Amino acid sequence: MVEEPASETTAPGVPEETRGWFLGAFASSRFFAAFAVLGAFLSSAALYIYGTFVVVATIWETITRREVSIDGAKLLQVAFVELTDVFLLGTVLAIVASGLYQLFLDPNLPVPNWLRIDDLDQLTMKVMEVVGLLLGVTFLAFAVEIRLQASVLEFGLATAAVIFALCALLLVSHRVRGDIELHHDVQRVGAKSGPGGNPPEPPRR
Repeated sequence: MVEEPASETTAPGVPEETRGWFLGAFASSRFFAAFAVLGAFLSSAALYIYGTFVVVATIWETITRREVSIDGAKLLQVAFVELTDVFLLGTVLAIVASGLYQLFLDPNLPVPNWLRIDDLDQLTMKVMEVVGLLLGVTFLAFAVEIRLQASVLEFGLATAAVIFALCALLLVSHRVRGDIELHHDVQRVGAKSGPGGNPPEPPRR
């Protein structure tokens, strides 16, 4: 029995050289993510540096004022909580820059294990967790400012609602993260077993 030659996959009327150039250019388009990585990195660095300057300026202003009072402590408390928001937003941007770099440019970027990104789902979950923390700190700054103006019932209900939302976010994120890690474990075990082999059972979580 004579085997038929494999059919050409090139579209009719499209030269092979043109098709190869087009596919190469399309594959190289992933390097455009370098602009997003650079932008997120510079934004993160700007927030970290500027936030540090504001912290130093706030401490210096507090020292030179030479006034110690409860009202001054409350103002300092609100200022530092709001500055924590700045640093957390910088952290979000740093995670985005690191994740995009690993996904589009170099997956072997030397980063800690908790910053290792294998797919877009992991990047999304990490950003969601930090954003949830950012919103919690934002509410904390808001609560410090209004706790003397709102009634006990209003303040308690608002605090309970935010705590419930944060707990729900943590519960969902941990469950989704466990599913993602289990999926990656299955892929690693399957890759080690080789084609045609029976991979062992993945580790249970």
